[in-house]
Amino acid sequence: MDKKDKTYIKGRGAQINTANPFHNLEYDNQPIDWENAEEGETGLRTEYIPVYPKTIINKVESQDIPMSYSMNPYQGCEHGCVYCYARNTHTYWGYSAGMDFEQKILIKQDVPQLLEKKFKSRNWKPMPIMLAGNTDCYQPIEKEKKITRSILEVCWKYRHPIGIITKNALVLRDLDILKKMAEHDLVHVSLSITTLDDSVRQLLEPRTASIPRRLDTVEKLTEAGIPVNVMMAPIIPGLNDHEILPMIKTVSEKGALSVGYTMVRLNGDIAEIFVDWVTKALPDRAEKIIHQIKEAHGGKLSDSRPGVRMSGEGHLAKMVKQQFKLGREKFMKGKSLPPYNFELFEQMKNPQMKLF
Repeated sequence: MDKKDKTYIKGRGAQINTANPFHNLEYDNQPIDWENAEEGETGLRTEYIPVYPKTIINKVESQDIPMSYSMNPYQGCEHGCVYCYARNTHTYWGYSAGMDFEQKILIKQDVPQLLEKKFKSRNWKPMPIMLAGNTDCYQPIEKEKKITRSILEVCWKYRHPIGIITKNALVLRDLDILKKMAEHDLVHVSLSITTLDDSVRQLLEPRTASIPRRLDTVEKLTEAGIPVNVMMAPIIPGLNDHEILPMIKTVSEKGALSVGYTMVRLNGDIAEIFVDWVTKALPDRAEKIIHQIKEAHGGKLSDSRPGVRMSGEGHLAKMVKQQFKLGREKFMKGKSLPPYNFELFEQMKNPQMKLF
């Protein structure tokens, strides 16, 4: 790895708090040195804030997302992935997309009740829901709050299909429910694995499960009969794009049934956060990485064009696409995720239907 800039702060992804566009508060751009801070230092602790939403299921409008709905029990994410597109949503709550996103975690209350109410609705038809899609549903606080587990319990009660995406091995805690759901084709689990190099992971995604633990999670889920997809998301040119074929080979050997990817795009405040981070964390490679990200998005760091933004364009994006095609043909041939089962939901929702 590169020799880090001396101002680099260990322990979080973002190195700064960017300004919130909705108010005039100023943020300190020299936050606490996490590595050397005293135990109990106020700024070192993560703050957990209860919120009371009126609904828990969100309609997904993007044509680039395969799921029609998403569900996020938490806003903000302690994992601290520096590239995370969800950072921009934290500004809607009055916080910064930078370190606030990692330190101020909003915990949604009454989630199982809201979900059950939605399932009981006369107009609700079963369709795949993405859990979470915005922030990780198995981030550290889930170990205590168990909101994600309560969601799975409601989904199992009504036999409703669901797709999970996470970077955390904590998903294995819920094997008892996941196994039952998998037996009826009600669940897929996607493990996000961005790199096979844990030293890169420590910088890029500082509070996520280690790469060996994530690979072990793929294997354990597979052994339990749970269909697993791996997302190499995002591809960051100049940082992890050389790992595509080794990644596909490795996760296939661990039992993954499919693999996907997205190209990094640095919309909104994420551009400032990422550029600051890469300049401090990887100074020797920062210029090359920034240049190649721009090359994959028509000369810009950001990209909001439907149908293009997730995969990029140009020579680099074409090479990434070709490598994934080759990798799937070579290492994933004959593998695929089973289709979801939608029939059981109506039977559980309307028991009288069983009479006919």
